[in-house]
Amino acid sequence: MDVEEAFQIVGEFGAYQKRAVAILALTQVYMACQSMLVVLVGATPDFHVEKHDDGQSSVTFFGDVDSIVTEWLLVKQQAYKVSLAGSLFFAGLLLGSFVFGPLSDTVGRRPVYLSALFCEVLLGYATAASPTFELFAASRLLAGVMNGAIGLVCFILTQEYVGKSYWASAGTVTSVTFAVGIALFAALGFAIRPWRTLAAAANTWGVLCFLLSLTLPESPRWLYCRDRIRQAEEVMRDMALANGRPASELTLRRAGGKSGQVGGVGGGSGVLQLATHPVLRFRTLVLTYIWYVCSLVYYGLTLGAGDMSGNRYLNVAMSGLVELPAYPLCVYFMNKPWAGRRKSLSTFLCLAALSCLCTIFIPEDAVSAAAASALLGKLTVSAAFNILYVYTSELYPTAVRNAGLGVCATSCRIGGILAPFVPNMRRLSNALPFAVFCLSGLSAGALVLLLPETLGAPSEELLLENRVRLHHKAAPIVILSSHLTLLQPLLYEDEQ
Repeated sequence: MDVEEAFQIVGEFGAYQKRAVAILALTQVYMACQSMLVVLVGATPDFHVEKHDDGQSSVTFFGDVDSIVTEWLLVKQQAYKVSLAGSLFFAGLLLGSFVFGPLSDTVGRRPVYLSALFCEVLLGYATAASPTFELFAASRLLAGVMNGAIGLVCFILTQEYVGKSYWASAGTVTSVTFAVGIALFAALGFAIRPWRTLAAAANTWGVLCFLLSLTLPESPRWLYCRDRIRQAEEVMRDMALANGRPASELTLRRAGGKSGQVGGVGGGSGVLQLATHPVLRFRTLVLTYIWYVCSLVYYGLTLGAGDMSGNRYLNVAMSGLVELPAYPLCVYFMNKPWAGRRKSLSTFLCLAALSCLCTIFIPEDAVSAAAASALLGKLTVSAAFNILYVYTSELYPTAVRNAGLGVCATSCRIGGILAPFVPNMRRLSNALPFAVFCLSGLSAGALVLLLPETLGAPSEELLLENRVRLHHKAAPIVILSSHLTLLQPLLYEDEQ
């Protein structure tokens, strides 16, 4: 039997998988704390700059705020450093996604995940102990590299531990816990005001996650597509035993690829196959833009929550809690045949854009209405982001899935790098950030419709050589014409 048939025997989402997904979900809480760290430790209170007769100046801060701003006087000409620290973290996410995505396709999901998590815990404590801004910024950059690796592999493992019919549900669990993590971090920040203590306390959660993660196995799907059949069978038998299923007759047939090669196509990395395989190349180009937009809008609205009027901690908590209704909605819609992954993703992206558009026309003195509209945008783009993770993983075969997600996540991090600076556009016009989000969302929502639907389609483990040849014959059609009617046969070719 193949690996998907084996999941039908051992159980697609039994006790074993529930425990594994729960551990990975707890890691998402830790990742959320690290992602949102600068929002609270970079808080800027009211201040007054007094110039003295000798040409020197002193800064007086008001309120009970202890942050990197008050410690290192990051105001006026130095204020950009707060946004820079946030952008460096997302630059690290970009590098981590680009490097560790393909690496986990080569050496395995588990070693990459555990190594990155261990390193990020160490870097988290280095952040809390940083004596200067320069060391603080460097630690955030490196922590971002590890966070990017963890996030990518963590999501892939939630998919590859379970049967395909549970991919949407398992993927949604990680998104839900990330949102909960944002709210919990806001509560922790409200309780712990000194920024160094807050950074250390938030990072300690990672120690627990690492210890629990040591019990996780390697992905059986990855083992299967690498032709490590005996190890894959051992993992599947452990699943069957924990799930109370018989596994005595569980025998996997060879996947068809050669040991040590990705996808059974011979030589070449997963990233190279994304560039040379015409169908995957087109999908990757479209997906990278959609990921960029989702990240730009999601993190732009999230990081901007700390700058909104009212209580900073409540705003950050609400930006996380508002996501929670999005996930049952997106699971409901993307599992319905009349909606599916593609239409649901496009619709939620357009709704996020329209929410941002509405915010532009709300009067500046209507603070509550503007905040509500921005939170509605956050809700809908969160739903889109969750669908995008599941949809992307289904558009790529197991053999190059992490490479594909790594490339997409790299584009996603570019949006994250720019996101901290978009809310600062309010200095030019309050409407400008939301105009950027609106136009980006609408364009991405339209591009989604160029991709195929994956709901109900069988999962692919390998890229078969004859399929590659078939698509290469069709490649000139894509090159010679961008007309949608010519693209459709190519886009759906491997689903027929």
